[in-house]
Amino acid sequence: MDVSPPVSPVPTRLPLLALALASFGIGTTEFVIMGLLPDVAADLGVTIPTAGLLVTGYALSVAFGSPFLAVATAKMDRRKALLVLTGVFILGNILCALAPNYWLLMGARIVTALCHGAFFGLGSVVAASLVPPQKKAQAIAMMFAGLTVANILGVPFGTGLGHALGWRTTFWAVAVIGAAAALALAAWLPRAIPVPRMQLAQEARSLGSTQVILAMAISVLASASLFSVFTYIAPILLNVTGLSPHAVTLMLLLFGAGLTLGNFIGGRLGDWRLMPTVIGVFVLLAPTVALFAFTSAWAWAAAATIFVWGILAFALVPPLQMRVVIEAARAPNLASTLNQGAFNLGNATGAWIGEVVLTAGLPYAQLPWIGTALAAAALVLAIVSHRLDARTGVAALAES
Repeated sequence: MDVSPPVSPVPTRLPLLALALASFGIGTTEFVIMGLLPDVAADLGVTIPTAGLLVTGYALSVAFGSPFLAVATAKMDRRKALLVLTGVFILGNILCALAPNYWLLMGARIVTALCHGAFFGLGSVVAASLVPPQKKAQAIAMMFAGLTVANILGVPFGTGLGHALGWRTTFWAVAVIGAAAALALAAWLPRAIPVPRMQLAQEARSLGSTQVILAMAISVLASASLFSVFTYIAPILLNVTGLSPHAVTLMLLLFGAGLTLGNFIGGRLGDWRLMPTVIGVFVLLAPTVALFAFTSAWAWAAAATIFVWGILAFALVPPLQMRVVIEAARAPNLASTLNQGAFNLGNATGAWIGEVVLTAGLPYAQLPWIGTALAAAALVLAIVSHRLDARTGVAALAES
C-alpha cells in the first residue's frame, strides 16, 4: 500500500543523508548514557541502577511526549517541523551538559527526548515519500542508519570522550552534531513536501485497528528485550566479563556494527517479506540473548554474541516501522510517531525491569534471561499478527 505519493522528482540521496545525520545525533544522545552510567552515577552521587533510570525517563518522554509534538506540528510545513524538532534536541543536550545534579539531568533528558519520537515518526514518512513504493522500507532503513552508525561511532567516541574529559563534554559534542544536522536539513530537504490533512477522529479510528495495536505491542516487547539487558551493558562487561573501560568502548563499537548491518538487512528483507522477516528474526533473537547469559563470562565469546545480537535487534526496526505505517495508512505521520513511542516505551520498561531485578539482587550475568522472555513474548504476538494476515488477506502488498 502506498502511504503517500512521492514528492516532486528530486535527488533522494542528500535529503536521506540529512535525516540520517539528525538520527545519528539522536541515537548518540540516547545510547551514550549507557556507556557513561558508572561515570554519571559516581559524579552525581547515585547508584548505577538509579542512574539507569535516566534511560527510563528519556524513553517515557519519547513515548508520551512525542505524540503531542506530532499533533502540534501536524499542520506545519514538514521541513520546518523537522527543523523545530532538531532545535529542541540541541537545547536539550545543552541542558544535559549544564545539569548540576541528578534530577536536573533527568529533566534535561526528558526535554531532549521530546523531539525523538516525533522526529523519527515524521522523518520515516518523509523518507518513504521520496522513493518508489518498493523501496520504502529501505528508505526508512537509510534514515535509521544514522541511529545505528551512532552505535559504531557516536556511542564509542562519546563514551571515550566522557571517560577522558568528563561525561558533560559528551553532551556538548552531541549538541554540535545537532547543529550540523540542522544545517543539513535546512540545505537538503525538499521545500515541497506535502502536508497531509489531519482529521484526528478519523486517524484515531485507523490507529485503533487490531493489527496496528499488535504491531505497536511487538515494538514495545522488542525494545524491552533489548534494553532490559543493554541498559546495563557497561557494568556487565566490567563486572562479569572483566573488561577494562577501553575494552568496553570497543565492545560498544562492535555492537554498533551489528546494529548497522542488521538495519540494512531488515530494510531489504522487509521490502521482500515483511512479517515473515519479523518472525524469523525473533526466532533467532531469543536464543541469542539467552546465550549471552553464558558467553558474557568470556571476552571473545561475549564479543561474538554481542555482534550477532546487534544484527538481530535492529533487523526488526525498519519492518516494524513500515508495518505500522502500512496498517495505519490513514494516519501515517501520527502512527509512525506513536510506534517510536512504542519502541521507547519498551526501552523504558526494559530499563525499569532491569533496575527492579538488579535492586532485588539478581546478578548482572542473569539479566539476559529477562531479555529472552520478552523476545519470546514478542514472537508469539508476531505469529498471531501474521495469522490474522493470512485469515483476512489485508497485508498482501506488504508480503509481496
